[in-house]
Amino acid sequence: MEIRLTSERGFCSGVRRAIELAERAVESGKPLASLGAIVHNRQVIEHLSARGMRIVESLDEADGATLLIPSHGVGRQVVSELDARELSLIDATCPIVLNAQQVAHRLHREGFMVLIFGDASHTEVKGLLSWAGESAMATTTTPELSASVRRIGVLSQTTQSQTQFAAFLAQLMDSQLASLSEIYVFNTICDATTRRQAAALQLASEVDLMLVVGGYDSANTRHLAEICSSTGARTLHIESADEIGPSWHCFGASRIGVTGGASTPEWVIKEVIEKLEGTKC
Repeated sequence: MEIRLTSERGFCSGVRRAIELAERAVESGKPLASLGAIVHNRQVIEHLSARGMRIVESLDEADGATLLIPSHGVGRQVVSELDARELSLIDATCPIVLNAQQVAHRLHREGFMVLIFGDASHTEVKGLLSWAGESAMATTTTPELSASVRRIGVLSQTTQSQTQFAAFLAQLMDSQLASLSEIYVFNTICDATTRRQAAALQLASEVDLMLVVGGYDSANTRHLAEICSSTGARTLHIESADEIGPSWHCFGASRIGVTGGASTPEWVIKEVIEKLEGTKC
């Protein structure tokens, strides 16, 4: 059995920055509270929680601790509330996400209806919507716009697929262009996401089985799995090596590819490799 890894995998710069900020904070010995999950990876959260970081869901729960803003950012209302309170703050918002927030806010201020290509239930997208005004919409399918909408600005959740975003734009143009006077498009997809997707796509086309390692609530990891599956390669999304048990089998695969999401620690990927090497297929 041959095991191959993608050239691009694991922590992106935004995730790495957030974790380093959190680790420095807990090393100082002062109480630290993250406003929601710092990144969408269970092992990272367990690691930081063991070192003293708490996860809180509201500012009131911070209770005197230094408050950390997660990598996927927060909504405009939270920022306004933070400005009104005297809290010790660490802003670990990914710079790419921050840029997308600024784009959404600028489009709203300039009178555009903001359309976000992304999962409306995702934390990052909820934040983007709050910066984009009440008329904003998040969707991954072609929307039906009101006849009164003449000017739209389009951007993407930072972890979406470039290919899927392009297809969405093509469908949008085909169905809505005649009724619009202006359409602005901003490609806010993270470059690291694009590189990881390209590397995963290439490897998936060369193997019989593809393992995508990362949190089940990680959007970029799910998209990696979708991209790998699109090649026809058998694809499994797993969170850790623990899922490779005694009854696990390789579906007759002689070549297995492995990649990891942008919030997946390298040591978790290494554990998967080690477990595979000790598994008879």
